[in-house]
Amino acid sequence: MNIAVLGAGAWGTAMACAAASRHAVMLYARDEAQCAAIRGERENQRYLPGVRLPDGVALTARLADATRHAAHGLLVVATPTDALRGVLRALRADALPPLVWLCKGFEKTTGRLAHEVFREEIGPIENAGPLSGPSFALEVARGLPTALTVAGASPFCRTVTDALHGGALRIYSSDDVVGVEVGGAVKNVLAIATGICDALELGLNARAALITRGLAEMTRLGCALGARADTFMGLTGVGDLILTATGDLSRNRRIGLELGKGVAKEEALAKLGHVAEGVHSAHAVRERAHAAGVEMPITEAVCEVLDGQLSPSQALDRLLAREPKREAAGW
Repeated sequence: MNIAVLGAGAWGTAMACAAASRHAVMLYARDEAQCAAIRGERENQRYLPGVRLPDGVALTARLADATRHAAHGLLVVATPTDALRGVLRALRADALPPLVWLCKGFEKTTGRLAHEVFREEIGPIENAGPLSGPSFALEVARGLPTALTVAGASPFCRTVTDALHGGALRIYSSDDVVGVEVGGAVKNVLAIATGICDALELGLNARAALITRGLAEMTRLGCALGARADTFMGLTGVGDLILTATGDLSRNRRIGLELGKGVAKEEALAKLGHVAEGVHSAHAVRERAHAAGVEMPITEAVCEVLDGQLSPSQALDRLLAREPKREAAGW
């Protein structure tokens, strides 16, 4: 199968590496200088240093070349959520092959999830959907075992599974697009909270409580938006949350660690040098929660710390001062 990956960040490069063991892969980098550098060095030194691109990965800075390559194969969109709409607008809706996106977040300006952006720009979602789950790009690129979930209609899921399942990469499927996307988006915000918790040296008990109650927030919002509760007990819910909240490769966790040390948001992002989807998604998550009448106190606290309205210690005090309540499964 011919596979085109749109976006030469860490995730796009990693997916190109993983797919190249079985398929002819073309990696699209919109910046010609970056494209030329990756082609010449066979390494994405900016986003995925230390990983050599397989010989089977071709590079292009022309979107038309990439889409032509995947005309009868699979198109993988590996851009941040805020760039997805622009990519979709540049594609011909009447000639799209199966399309899977890797982004995890809410669009900053509209609060839309990726499937909502797709519906607005392309139309009904019949042959497209998200691929998500607990995965660090570096480990995928190095061929370490990883399990992901593709969501959408059954024929589409079979196409993606046939293309990507094999070797160290396991692909599961789901028809709960909303649940898969909410899990992938909200876990980034909760990873910022966990990073703050660890920077404050609150202990492992506090970390476990924060992750568990964060999962409850994620589930409440997802169900309010039409997802199934059981989805959040799978790879794209609790699985991705645990990885992102505790793994040292997590960008969102690293932002939280900096915020917990008193570093301002702008400085923390500059030190990171990469996109941290949780920073962009936090306010959109809060707005969607407010609109749906869903209580998300951890997300509220993260937003207030990001905005400089509360210090990390003040946010902690507010969470600890909340009234006790009965715990129900997932809620």
